Amino acid sequence: MIEKCIADWHEYIVGKKPGGLEALIDEDCVFISPIVFTPQKGKDLTLAYLRAAGGTLGGQGVPGENKPAENSGKFKYTKEVLQGNYAVLEFESEMDGKYINGVDIITCNDAGKIIEFKVMIRPLQAVNIMHAAMGAMLEKMKSA
Repeated sequence: MIEKCIADWHEYIVGKKPGGLEALIDEDCVFISPIVFTPQKGKDLTLAYLRAAGGTLGGQGVPGENKPAENSGKFKYTKEVLQGNYAVLEFESEMDGKYINGVDIITCNDAGKIIEFKVMIRPLQAVNIMHAAMGAMLEKMKSA
């Protein structure tokens, strides 16, 4: 089931599945952020964090695709490992001239919905930049 879930995730990421994020996330999903100490529980919080991350990092490419989507920024997935109901997607990006490297660790259930989304980022400068950018984006989203 993880293969379809991640294929749908990539379709959403490159803008080929508008509105597809809601369909991918389970109601009881848990989002684990490198920025926030406690896990964020529930679909609404997960959606908010994923949308803020997308708004912060910009569009992205998918492994094996040489031509990025029109909305593509500097974010791109570089590697992925899929096994059972788990996926690890490594990514790279750049913000404010600083290199960002991290992984999305995704768990899906047998229905193909994401039940856990964990993000890990390095180096420390990247964590600090993401902390400030995500905070600003979440505030902006609240006021919209």
